[in-house]
Amino acid sequence: MAQVAICFPPVTTRLVEPGALPKRLEALGWQRPIYVRGVLIEGPAVAIVGSRAASGEGMKRAHVLARHLALRGVHVISGGALGIDGAAHRGALAGHGATTVVLATGCDVAYPERHAALFEQIVARGGALISKRADGSLPRRGAFLSRNPLIAALADVVVVVEADARSGSLATARAARRFARTVVAWPGSRGCELLLASGAAVVEHEGDVDAALAGEPRMPSRDPDETAVRAALQAGARTVDQIVTETRLPVRVVLRALARLS
Repeated sequence: MAQVAICFPPVTTRLVEPGALPKRLEALGWQRPIYVRGVLIEGPAVAIVGSRAASGEGMKRAHVLARHLALRGVHVISGGALGIDGAAHRGALAGHGATTVVLATGCDVAYPERHAALFEQIVARGGALISKRADGSLPRRGAFLSRNPLIAALADVVVVVEADARSGSLATARAARRFARTVVAWPGSRGCELLLASGAAVVEHEGDVDAALAGEPRMPSRDPDETAVRAALQAGARTVDQIVTETRLPVRVVLRALARLS
């Protein structure tokens, strides 16, 4: 992995020890200190994570969800990476909310380099950069996986927007389940389909995240007609006629399935 980084001047990182950690971490019995640059936020929080090599549609979804949550006063957490993470942080800022970046580097190191200005803006707007590693720590491969449990631990709900079958986002989801956090996934990508098949709730619009945060996550349908219609929609079908052609289902079945999916 390329050692590309920018050190922020001046460094204002502080060490937060057990006993002064955010309430969610204390409730889990978290014993490791964390490094913080910015403001630690309490209150409702949702982590939005996903692929670095995300599609344009996936990044749009992450941005829309994060903006919606920020407008409702919900704190948005992610990992600061390219793709879904960056879109989530920008969405939160667009919703005039605070957002937290959980870094795999020290808090004084910007990685990826192109997110240096974003990280500065996050701190300036009342958010935070958080890390398990001391200042000056440069990116290394194992650190990205080891920071994922911290993302999950700081949230009430973990949303995986788009991921492949070996994505680090699935590790975040596994950690979330260990911590009894709600995991929701957007259907369509291989990683998200694996999560849905293993019991994750489904998210396809902002209301699904609201429901998950309220303790009423929407579980995916097991009805084969609904599954076929959902697949047709994900493949690009936009009208009833197109869905009928794609699925070969009767019009009445398609209409009933659409009503249940709406």
